[in-house]
Amino acid sequence: MLADSKAFSGFSVDSVDTAKDFYGSTLGLRVSEDHGMLSLHLGGGTDVLVYPKENHTPATFTVLNFPVPDIDRAVDDLAARGVVFERYDGFGQNEKGISRDEGGPPIAWFTDPAGNILSVIEVDTP
Repeated sequence: MLADSKAFSGFSVDSVDTAKDFYGSTLGLRVSEDHGMLSLHLGGGTDVLVYPKENHTPATFTVLNFPVPDIDRAVDDLAARGVVFERYDGFGQNEKGISRDEGGPPIAWFTDPAGNILSVIEVDTP
């Protein structure tokens, strides 16, 4: 029934204006606003809905992963834009916050201004 539906994901924030600035200016994404909500226009034609929620509580899991070909460069570029990377126990992160555990690809986590967890994750590009 829904196999051909162009599904999309979404998550809440406490301030659409702050989110618009962060996702548009800090992360450099294409962002549009309609009816008090944001659409993040991601590579590959994917959109993510960002909506305001009274009494917003940040997600306790990663809501959005950004694949990158060079995680060190991505982390350095984001840090230069003011992004602070999270540290989690048990992930063996380096001084930049990058985890290079043998069980998965290199990854570094950060939060948006509403506290939602995002990541950059290194992937091989064809």
